[in-house]
Amino acid sequence: MARRQRHWPMIAASQAEGSLAVRLYNDPVEGRSFEGFVVHMHLAWLYLLHAEFTRDGKDYRYRQRNNPRLLERVDGEPKRWELAKCVAERWPTDDPIRRNIEFFIGLRNKIEHRYASNADLSLAVALSGYAQALLLNYEEELVGQFGEAASLAGLLRFPLFVGSFTDAGETTLRRLRKALPAALRTFVSEYESGLSNDLINDRRYEFRLRVTNELAPKDSEALAIQYTRYDDMTEEQKAIVEELGRKGLVVVREQKRGVLNHELLKPRQVVDQVAQQVPFVFHMGHFIKAWQKLMVRPSGDSDHPERTDEKYCYYDELHRDYGYTGAFVKKLVRDLKTVEGWRSFFEDDPQDKESGEWIIEPEQNLPQQRRSVETDPSRTGDE
Repeated sequence: MARRQRHWPMIAASQAEGSLAVRLYNDPVEGRSFEGFVVHMHLAWLYLLHAEFTRDGKDYRYRQRNNPRLLERVDGEPKRWELAKCVAERWPTDDPIRRNIEFFIGLRNKIEHRYASNADLSLAVALSGYAQALLLNYEEELVGQFGEAASLAGLLRFPLFVGSFTDAGETTLRRLRKALPAALRTFVSEYESGLSNDLINDRRYEFRLRVTNELAPKDSEALAIQYTRYDDMTEEQKAIVEELGRKGLVVVREQKRGVLNHELLKPRQVVDQVAQQVPFVFHMGHFIKAWQKLMVRPSGDSDHPERTDEKYCYYDELHRDYGYTGAFVKKLVRDLKTVEGWRSFFEDDPQDKESGEWIIEPEQNLPQQRRSVETDPSRTGDE
């Protein structure tokens, strides 16, 4: 009888952690269910990647810096790579699967043993798409590496839920979303400020659904709930789905944005912080054009001032003004710190902060025509 391969106990342990994570997440009476989900999915991924490395004969033990022939040890046992190290070894930097796992590694450090159960519920509502992506990525990696026999699909069931299918459920979810602690809102915004839009919109980073009732005749072979990948749809089906999304006819995720003013920046503070970090003159006129270009918030006469991009801006209903996040500052600094970036963003030449001279491309004979941003730093229009 052939000896069972060394990595199979690791796979079994990984499956057990993944199953426990989902059970905790779906338990309506568990006070810290989301925290438990994050912790146990962390372990599920760690054991899975250790199983892959073991199967492939890859040494994932730390070695002493002064003598690489000797292993580092903790309580007499070899010190093995933590999840962050494993993920960095498995995927390139901007892979959405890696970014999703790293998001939860950072989140775990923020939430473990720190917040009460009401914050846990708010997290589960606000980050459900990220959590679903984390689980689906895990399932695909598990099956892709070790075959269909390793799948969790036979162990897990789609939970029964109310969610936003009822008016009362939608109201409750909105309330919970708004209750998310400011520090965690800031963590999400700042983490995503360094990611490309393509990565953020990738289903492997955050999994989002729009749900409709099936109107076709019942198929005896069909499941009650089935998921069809966008990439597997026909062009006609894709067009229908995109039209539904544009019209917002079947939106499950609430559209009203949160109202918050804690740890947010006033327009002048944004201007001052960006101006300190870029080598060019940056003033209120640039700030106004920046939020307009990035569609960070509606215009001043909008009937829905709360419809902001929550990564960068929130509407304060009490004071009827806007607050901007640190992620917005980072975004502007990243885009505007070079001559090329400035020209791409503003379609204009930058003005050197030290000398006050315009940095004009040699082929530009009419630079004044490109300077569409007001140069008066005292501008105080629609901030």
